Amino acid sequence: MTKVISTGLMAYGMSGKIFHGPFLTAHQGFKLRAVTERNQKNAEKDFAGIISYNSTEELLNDPEIELIVINTPNNTHYDYAKQALKAGRHILVEKPFAATSAEAIEIFKLAETLGKKVFVYQNRRWDSDFTAVKKIIKSDKLGKLSEVHLRFDRYKASIGVKSFKEEPVAASGLQYDLGPHLVDQAISLFGKPLSFHKILGRNRENTKVDDFFSIHLSYPDSLNVFVHANMMVTDIQPSFVLHGKNGSFIKERADVQEEQLLKGIKPNEPGFGIEAKGKEGVLTLISESGERTKRLVPSEPASYISLFEAVYQSLVNKEPYPVREEDIIAQLEILEAE
Repeated sequence: MTKVISTGLMAYGMSGKIFHGPFLTAHQGFKLRAVTERNQKNAEKDFAGIISYNSTEELLNDPEIELIVINTPNNTHYDYAKQALKAGRHILVEKPFAATSAEAIEIFKLAETLGKKVFVYQNRRWDSDFTAVKKIIKSDKLGKLSEVHLRFDRYKASIGVKSFKEEPVAASGLQYDLGPHLVDQAISLFGKPLSFHKILGRNRENTKVDDFFSIHLSYPDSLNVFVHANMMVTDIQPSFVLHGKNGSFIKERADVQEEQLLKGIKPNEPGFGIEAKGKEGVLTLISESGERTKRLVPSEPASYISLFEAVYQSLVNKEPYPVREEDIIAQLEILEAE
């Protein structure tokens, strides 16, 4: 008989509705039992039979819940993670996991002391475009890599309404919004860098936080990795650019899962996670004789259900979770640096 893990969401905004709820209900190993909704009660419309608590205290006191998803504002993750662990729950925490590496280490040690598991929701490891990049690197078709670029750009000149992102509080600004995705992707590919150099910028009128960042990560054997994000880009550039001894691979950001979920398409429906035609990566190789060949590389279907499967296997079968504690600590050491 399949063990079912009763799960609660700490909040029911976009992330609960789009990034967690659909997968927790699609995966047979989870039961989405309850959610915290302080004001509007919307979860019942999407997930029949779900319990809607008025406070996080009520959620944490539900004796049936084993796993808590902490999908609250960035600057609350640290406190809620500790509360949930002390309440005897395993936790799945959205990015950024914490504001500092010291906070992260404290949470990991607390979980170990209490015999509980901590998972970090780095869902972009399971994007179709990124998995295509991983496959190209693993194939060694490019040979020795010299330069890798990971970008996440958009155009949003206005100041957003979410104060935890736009006010100068802990874990705010673009580097804590998109930085955890990009830095985690770099670390998952190449490990912790030997050194790094970071540039932050403020370009929107009246912004109080960074809306641009560029981080240069230096690796052994002259591998240079650059992660960038900019909120003032009207002509979006390729998100993945890799250069190696034998050629180059270029891929735009093309994962469709968020777009499909916003349209109400469920993870178990046909066509979910499949990129549209015309979004293929471009692989250009050069032979020893100097002959160039170019071909399109389609991505394989992807689904964040794989992240939840990894959480399930860790809880039930003690399998290692792919997002390691040392990955998160290394990520935060880069993000917190001046």
